[in-house]
Amino acid sequence: MIKPVIKWTGSKRSQAPEILKNIPDKYNVYYEPFVGGGSILYALFPEKAICGDICDPLIALWNAIKDNPVKLAKAYRQRWTRLQEEGYTAYYAIRDDFNRTGSPEDLMFLSRTCVNGLIRFNANGEFNNSLHHTRPGIHPDSLEKIIMDWSNHIKGAMFYAEDYQKTTALAKEGDFVYLDPPYFHTIGRYYGTSSIDFEEFLDFLDGLNQRGIKFMLSFDGKRGDTDYTVELPEELYKRHIFVASGNSSFKKVMDKESQQVYESLYMNY
Repeated sequence: MIKPVIKWTGSKRSQAPEILKNIPDKYNVYYEPFVGGGSILYALFPEKAICGDICDPLIALWNAIKDNPVKLAKAYRQRWTRLQEEGYTAYYAIRDDFNRTGSPEDLMFLSRTCVNGLIRFNANGEFNNSLHHTRPGIHPDSLEKIIMDWSNHIKGAMFYAEDYQKTTALAKEGDFVYLDPPYFHTIGRYYGTSSIDFEEFLDFLDGLNQRGIKFMLSFDGKRGDTDYTVELPEELYKRHIFVASGNSSFKKVMDKESQQVYESLYMNY
């Protein structure tokens, strides 16, 4: 499985092999306007890609991985060493620094030493996850290798802090768009806003069809016996399949019950 450089909620690491099987063999530019943790970008390794997200700190971190991997790895080593020497106070001092400056070096450190590696922001855009006290964080030697590997894989990508419509504005026939938006039934905040407008998103998909652009959409599916599938207008897509994405960790923790999760994959080709 892909070793993540950025741990992000909704990662497609486990589904990547199945998703790649359904991506067209040929396309010009690859677009991923909800890039998140970038697992499909990494696995696909496109020659040219346009990626985006409205989360400015995330995009700043992606650009640091791409353009300054050595500096980023060195910065993590310095902060990690400080944490081992000073203890928990170092973590919270660095978190305060990030919330003041938005430094991608600080965010890299926080993401690898916080509880469950979960990048989480409050309504004001401040990082608010706590230190994972029982773990020291990934060792700098290991993370350096991961950063350098990812930097090589994303050299052909451009990253923009924009919404999905602006990120894909220049897409044209012959290009390919992979969409992994916040799911319809997801409860919580999409950075800086409550959610994306569903009707507006459907209009966007229709626009891609009108422009002759192939797209793939990851969306709500099933968990155990519960079906969360969203009824998308059938004229928007040609195929709908389910992709296994492991067991529900939430149900396992809360109810001591293991449930298989399947996510929807819609394609207009």
